[in-house]
Amino acid sequence: MFSIFKKKKKVPVDLSALGTDMHSHLLPGIDDGSPDTETSLQLIAGLQELGYRKFITTPHVLWDMYKNDANTIGAAYQELQLALQENNAAVPIKAAAEYFLDEHFDELLESNTPLLTLHENWVLVEFSFVTTPLNFKEKLFTMQMKGYQPVLAHPERYLYFTSDKRWYDELKNAGCYFQLNILSLTGYYGKASLQLAHYLLNKRYVNLLGTDCHHFRHLNSLQSAGNNIMQPVQSLLDSGLLLNPML
Repeated sequence: MFSIFKKKKKVPVDLSALGTDMHSHLLPGIDDGSPDTETSLQLIAGLQELGYRKFITTPHVLWDMYKNDANTIGAAYQELQLALQENNAAVPIKAAAEYFLDEHFDELLESNTPLLTLHENWVLVEFSFVTTPLNFKEKLFTMQMKGYQPVLAHPERYLYFTSDKRWYDELKNAGCYFQLNILSLTGYYGKASLQLAHYLLNKRYVNLLGTDCHHFRHLNSLQSAGNNIMQPVQSLLDSGLLLNPML
């Protein structure tokens, strides 16, 4: 007897068309991401199996918790590069940063301290997950006046925008690029983030996709997420709006 309930075929995860993962926390020991080079190497190998060929890793610069700058990030980058060489792993890696829009970030802009960029003048920034940041439009405008292109990390995770999605319109009209976390499409961060992710996809507001990979839980969830992520990823690629392939 055949069951009328057919098991949904599992879709393999293949992110090779993206080429570059532009948001991750793979540098060892400087934020809440990889704690050591061995973990970094294993995470990179796992992400390569998903199809990634290049990594732009973005440690936090959040002054209350992670006082990172070009020196600390550069040192962790060199440590990882040495470990890759010792393991004969020829993987292109670039070190950028994920800047929290706090007073320290204001000071960096005011002092004309060079920011670590994803690509050319693109700078990854994040908001608080808890409350709407004060004067964020002014901060982003100041970035642009200094010659930087703001890239807003995981806008679908700022749940306070749920009640007034016009904030997204204002941010896009102000020239922000939006970077979606791929795992948001699986419900990893909750139903509300999943709904906001699809809202942004439907609005054609997503410019970049990133794993935001911190640890093995993220990697394992990506490895099993084919049914949830492959169709949206392919649709974005087909739209021509996705910028990952040019990185």
